[in-house]
Amino acid sequence: MKKQFFALFMSAVLMGSLTACNSSTPEATTAAATEAETKEGAEAGGKVLVMATNAEFPPYEYHDGGEIVGIDVEISQAIAEKLGMTLEIEDIAFDSIIPELQSGKADMGAAGMTVDEDRLKNVDFSDPYTTASQVIIVKNDSDITGPDDLAGKYIGVQLGTTGDIYASDYEEQDATIERYNKGFEAVQAMVQGKIDAVVIDVEPAKVFVSQTEGIKILDEALTVEEYAIAVKKGNTELLEKINAALAELKESGELQAIIDKYISAE
Repeated sequence: MKKQFFALFMSAVLMGSLTACNSSTPEATTAAATEAETKEGAEAGGKVLVMATNAEFPPYEYHDGGEIVGIDVEISQAIAEKLGMTLEIEDIAFDSIIPELQSGKADMGAAGMTVDEDRLKNVDFSDPYTTASQVIIVKNDSDITGPDDLAGKYIGVQLGTTGDIYASDYEEQDATIERYNKGFEAVQAMVQGKIDAVVIDVEPAKVFVSQTEGIKILDEALTVEEYAIAVKKGNTELLEKINAALAELKESGELQAIIDKYISAE
């Protein structure tokens, strides 16, 4: 009886060992696959590249039907492809982009962002990919003819942009700055007589003027600046990859082709 019990016990142990060593069980296979995917994602920096933007800034980023399109979107898509990643776009308020990067919720910020000293304290920037300028939009019959005439005026800007930063300097000259979440809202406020001028980047300014009667862009630009891609401060690995991808896009002519697609030469 003892021998029979011992034989049955050993048979059960042997079957258990064979089962434990069998890696083809669904549970073991799923666990191994998940671990492998996690490891692969970590080594590659993640398969999804999250781009934070504010899609109210044509032609750099804007809504076209159900899609977000524009220069920054196509450049970011090209970068993601070179990194072997999938681009995911987060459309948020412009002044939320840097906090989104700092918290790690987004990998990169591409939103017509100008490199300046204040932003460099909070994020790192890639090599510039294009230049832009801040311009002044006024009504056709306005007495404002240049930057010097902004003193004492009501100036509309998009919250958190460099237009906001530069226009703020005029507060020392008794100007009042009205801040809007969207550049178009500032333009509409000017058309309605609520403010005297709008300070904004030249390319969206061109779009707003083309869509709105009775307004114009002044000939004299307020500033000239460079656009770049922002990443979390200290994320040198991603920054180097982005710079390498940008260099390849510049060398191949693809970068300029993307810009030319949206901005015609004048």
